[in-house]
Amino acid sequence: MTDKSIKRTERFMRHAMAAHGNSVYLVALAQARSEADAQDVAQDVFCRLLTDDTAFTSDEHLRAWLLRVTVNRCRELWRTPWRRRVESADDVGRKLPAPGTGTEDAALAELRADPVWQALQVLPEKLRAVALLHYVEEYSRGGPSCARAPWRPEASRRFLARAPS
Repeated sequence: MTDKSIKRTERFMRHAMAAHGNSVYLVALAQARSEADAQDVAQDVFCRLLTDDTAFTSDEHLRAWLLRVTVNRCRELWRTPWRRRVESADDVGRKLPAPGTGTEDAALAELRADPVWQALQVLPEKLRAVALLHYVEEYSRGGPSCARAPWRPEASRRFLARAPS
């Protein structure tokens, strides 16, 4: 029996986090609608990358895999019994006091004030993810990157056609 597991190097992981960390976090934030949950999801996604044995053929393949795992992890998060029974402070609209203001808090405040981000938050979950990938992450409807997108091209076109303009 041969060991087919791929060892992820520190260099590979640093590259993946630097190149795609923001995209993973934005998709997680759009889907989870909570900074804490988005951070947990992003951490889980990169932990899964560390232990997964997928051989990536390109940087686009890696990016598509990361975004697909991010969306799946967010869906898993919403299906947990805890999530169904407990209302979070973010869901109720209360803001917990922050221990300090940093550049991350300022960036999140700027993101929340962006009209595109506000429009994304109004959309249903499926449309939100597709619209985010198309308009923010610049996945095209039928271009070469669409082949590696987390959805089939037909589904992406259908979701984008349904999304309000």
